[in-house]
Amino acid sequence: MFADTAKVFIQAGKGGDGFVSFRHEVYVDKGGPDGGDGGKGGDIVFVASENVNTLVDFRFKPELKAEHGSNGSKRNKRGKSGEDLIVKVPIGTLVLRDGQPVADLTKDGQREIVAFGGEGGFGNAHFKSSVRQTPRMRELGETGDTFEANLELKLIADVGLVGFPNAGKSTFLSVVSNARPEVADYAFTTLTPSLGVADIDDTSLLIADIPGLIEGASEGKGLGDEFLRHVERTPVLLHLIDAYTDDISSAYQTIRNELISYSDDLANRPEVVALTKCEGLDADIINMQKSALQEEEPNLTVVAISSSAHQNIPELLRLLRTEVDAARVKDEAEAAETQAESEDDVPVIRLSEQQLAEGWSVTKQAGAYQVTGKKIERFADRTDFDNPHSINRLRDIMGKLGITHELIRQDASGESDINIGRHSFTLYDQYQA
Repeated sequence: MFADTAKVFIQAGKGGDGFVSFRHEVYVDKGGPDGGDGGKGGDIVFVASENVNTLVDFRFKPELKAEHGSNGSKRNKRGKSGEDLIVKVPIGTLVLRDGQPVADLTKDGQREIVAFGGEGGFGNAHFKSSVRQTPRMRELGETGDTFEANLELKLIADVGLVGFPNAGKSTFLSVVSNARPEVADYAFTTLTPSLGVADIDDTSLLIADIPGLIEGASEGKGLGDEFLRHVERTPVLLHLIDAYTDDISSAYQTIRNELISYSDDLANRPEVVALTKCEGLDADIINMQKSALQEEEPNLTVVAISSSAHQNIPELLRLLRTEVDAARVKDEAEAAETQAESEDDVPVIRLSEQQLAEGWSVTKQAGAYQVTGKKIERFADRTDFDNPHSINRLRDIMGKLGITHELIRQDASGESDINIGRHSFTLYDQYQA
């Protein structure tokens, strides 16, 4: 069963909690703190594999969860880190979070961490200092990245086949490669994409075949709209048209319009047109069909072929090889030019990642004060709110960052409710007020 899309729930491992402990030794009345740190939560790692060619397994197992880190323990023992979850996916898999790419796996063996495990919390041994001999606070482990991801498979190929249903795409692929797509004399024989390797001279071409397109395919009609993503990565398109088509110009423009509607980038790819099923046609008719197409596009390259009779197949493959090589060189040159332009740009002063992380804001909402900021929210998530010593440490951090001063400036009192992320507490305990 083939599947090129899937939706999965991803949950990296939670970090282990820190531990509160003090040494207990014979003849030592008050041993120092020896609570260990928690272990890191496991990451979720996607690995592209040429041995996997479908996303169907994710439809039966839609949850991916990495192992949690273990808690710390006494005698400064750090908790065991959680095992990473290694997930094999087909080459060409795109991972999306809220519509934004997280990872794009385009090469065999490529590894990408798509969800990071939470860091382990510090045990009380971490907080010992010259002025704090018996710290009783600890940190909780951070939660790992958790989100719903959409997976899309886009085949990686040199040439993408496009055309109407029953134009001869599958027959062509079966003749030039070892691929065995279903071939029959009716429309929509091909229901799933296929890949085939065509050998020519001392090189080869990877060719992708998708279900045939019809008018309105880019709007969801027929089958092709579901699979056009598989030719998005191909540098060259081979447009196959049945040579027996009555209005060949109209047939050509219909497919071109669907490509344009789907993606301007896809429509601008280099294109070669092959007239198929030419074994029974006179040369005059073939030339007439070619002329009709080139009246629409004067620079269009048109080749007459017969897959069943192997007519002009080697010539077409050599032409495609030349077009693919030229497209690759052009893409590399454009990428180098873009990089050079970016290096020549006038420098722009931007906030560093650390500055962005340390930023915070305070707003008053419904009688409570909402504190937001990446760094302070991270500290709050690591705070053990069942431990008053840990809460006081969070208050100390708020004071050092200037948050407490801003709260007081906005008329917050000791009993005011402070919300940081999903946590709520008062600015001061009663005995501190």
